[in-house]
This record gives sequence, C-alpha cells and structure tokens, in this order.
Amino acid sequence: MSNEIQQTGGRGTFGSRLGILLATVGSAVGLGNIWRFPYMLGANGGAAFLLIYIGCILLLGLPVMITEFFIGRHTQKNAAGAFKKLAPGTGWSVIGYNGVLAAFLILGFYYVISGWTLDYAFNSVTTSYAGKTAAEFTAEFKEFSSGIFRPLIWTLLFIAITHLVVVSGVKNGIERASKILMPMLFCILIALCIRSLTLGGAMGGIEFLFRPDFSKISPKVILDAMGQAFFSLSVGMGCLITYSSYFKKDTKLQRTALEVTVFDTFVALLGAVMIFPAFFHFHPELIGQSLGPELVGPELVFVTLPNVFTQLPLSNVWAFVFYVLLAVAALTSTISLHEVATAYIHEEHKVSRKRATLYVSIGAAVLCVFSSLSFGIMRDATVFGLTFFNLLDFVTAKLMLPFGGMLICIFVGNRVNKKILKAELTNEGTAAFYFFNAYYYFIKYLAPVAIGLIFLNELGLMKWLFSLG
Repeated sequence: MSNEIQQTGGRGTFGSRLGILLATVGSAVGLGNIWRFPYMLGANGGAAFLLIYIGCILLLGLPVMITEFFIGRHTQKNAAGAFKKLAPGTGWSVIGYNGVLAAFLILGFYYVISGWTLDYAFNSVTTSYAGKTAAEFTAEFKEFSSGIFRPLIWTLLFIAITHLVVVSGVKNGIERASKILMPMLFCILIALCIRSLTLGGAMGGIEFLFRPDFSKISPKVILDAMGQAFFSLSVGMGCLITYSSYFKKDTKLQRTALEVTVFDTFVALLGAVMIFPAFFHFHPELIGQSLGPELVGPELVFVTLPNVFTQLPLSNVWAFVFYVLLAVAALTSTISLHEVATAYIHEEHKVSRKRATLYVSIGAAVLCVFSSLSFGIMRDATVFGLTFFNLLDFVTAKLMLPFGGMLICIFVGNRVNKKILKAELTNEGTAAFYFFNAYYYFIKYLAPVAIGLIFLNELGLMKWLFSLG
C-alpha cells in the first residue's frame, strides 16, 4: 500500500509541499484579484487602503484560513463529511452542506465568465483590435454576451477542461495542473507588469495607486477591505477544507496559510501594477479623478483594457497574453470549486470519482445555460429584480459565504476541544504556534462579529445604518 493511501485511509493526498502551496494558492487566486482588488486599491486611498487590507488579511483572513485547514486535515473528509465527523448527529453539518452548495452554485455563473476569457483569447489571434473605438468594444461585448450559442460553446469548453483535471484525481490531476498553471500565471503577470511599466508616464499610475490618501478611509472602506480580504482567500466555500483534507500530516498549517495569503496578495498587487500604469498612460487626464465603473468587473477586462491594447504596438499579442492570464486564473479557481462538490458526491454518496465529476460537470452546465442566457433572451426573467446570473452571484457572495465563514468560527471556537485544536495546528507539538491563545480568542469571539459586519455590509445594511447616524 502506498504512503499516500496509508496517510489518508484510501483518499489521495498532494504529493509535495510545492504541490500543496501551488494548488491552494490557485484556489485563492481568481478573477477577483485582477478585476476587483486593483479598482478598490485605486478608489479607496491607495497605500492607505493597502495597509488596512493587509491588516484585515492578517487579523481575519489568515486566522479563518488556518481554522479551515484544521477542519480539513484533522477530519480528512470533504466539506460536508468534515462536520459530520466533528459533530455527529447534530445540525452543525449544515455548515459543510452550505459550503458544498455554495461552491456548486458559484460554478453556475463563474464558468460563464471563464468561457468569455477563452473567446477573447481566440479573437485576439483571429481578429485585429487596431483602430477600434471604446464604443465598438462596448457594442461587441454586449452583442457577444447576449448571444445564445457562442458564449455557451466557450463555457462548455471551459467546463470540459476543468472536468479533465478533476477527474484525474488529486495528485495526477489537481496537483499536476497547479504545477503548470501557477508558474504560467506568475510569468505572464510579471511580463505584463514589465510591459506596463515601460510605458511613458507609468510612474504616474504607480504614484496614483500607492500614494496614501487617508482622507478616503471611512468605516465603509474598512468594511470593504474586510470583505475583500475574506473573499479573496476563498474562505467559507469549502475549498480550503477540501484541499487541506489532502494535506499530509507533516504539513505546517500556519506556514502554508501565511504563504498562501502572501502569494494571493502579491498577485492582486501585480494586477494593479499591470492595469493602472497602462490605463493612465493613455488617459492621464483621469489621474486623481474618481474611478468609474469602467475600471471594475467585466467592464474592465472586456471593454476598457481591449481599448488600451489597441494603442499598444503588437496589440493583439498583448491582448492574447492577457486573456490567457485571465483564463489560467479562472481555471485554478474552477478546479477547486469543482473538487468541493466532486469530493462530497464521491465520498458521501459512495460513487466513483469519475461518475461524481461527471455529475458535477453536467449540473454546472445546466446552471450555466440559464446564467449565460440571462444576458440575452432571459434578461427579463428576474427574481427579486435579479437575473439568474446575478441571483447566483448575490446568494453565494452576499449570503452563503459570510454565513458559512461565521458559523465555521463559531463552531471551532465553541464546539472543538481547545487541546485538540492546538495539537492539530502544532502537528502534535512539533511545530510552534506562538500566538495560539490570541488566535483562539479571535476565532471564538472577534471573527464571528467581524464576519457578521461584512455580511451586513455586503447586503447594504451598514450603509443604511451609517446614514441614520
């Protein structure tokens, strides 16, 4: 019997520390690092926001990540099975089911955007960006996203790629893919940053990004930084619990969590360095002004940046490289999300990995059909004023993830024996945890409150409360 199987009772493990790190970083790094964090950094005080964000990462994101690592490795179960093992016969298993369902529902709209990246990468090779105006890019994006067959074809292709990785297993699929995709992502991102910094006036964009402006810091900005720190690390959706269940027993959980947070933040910062110097090189008149919606979300990467590419030499080459970067970032995330649901079906319902992977892929494809069509022929089919795509986004990001993260902290802080928790996090006393008592206090008392505030802020209730004040 192999060492891998011996350590996990028949489950696969990651084969190396590098594999653990790259896979877990890949789970955390996603499209949000490219199209959300740079905007938040630029719009909320630059270095002032960055300092607050790093504080939130260290005080909120890192402890919650360590907690999820404990749950996964200690139980060596999928996200739902972990809570059934820790608290059998109780209602606490709802936390795990929430994570599995959240991951599956996120796939239902995340795959759609991921498919767009493949289409734009393909178009950057087959068509010319030269001479196109911003209005033309806007019109083309609306025409494409509202179409029926073209977006769906690319979405299904992305699902198929993810499926091939996940069905191959933990070591031969997820770990092997991570060892290829993550170095590729870093190399492409650094190359694009270098290109951006070689443009004339690039330092103006850097200064805009990293000059501290504490006048823009408000309670809402602090809550936004907390929310970004929480969501950027993929906590609350079962990914970290599932991946850490494949960790070996000698994996140092604290160091791994710290390394993942550092790399995730580094990617987000590189995303900002890649985008803003290039954008302000061509639009210096916008430096110092309030950033608009064209610099966040799909609008940024499918309309604004293509317009920037047209003004660069070898515009199609840089566009292709950029969209490959986006596709890689998206793929590392869809692999981890898919694995959450696959591991649950495989282990809890006793079906083969091959069949479990197929069930998840087919189910996600069905959701993606409705999500994709909600930009076109189903745009008027709404629930509470939300299209199907936006409904999935709202339910997962605004409700399920903060709900899951808050309950994880409450559960570990109140239901898990403190000695068991410390023994697991210190590898039975062989790895030091100098701030364990502070960590435990934070998880038990402060983290649930902090995540509760994020929950209220994401729902817009904090803005209402601030207005009353």
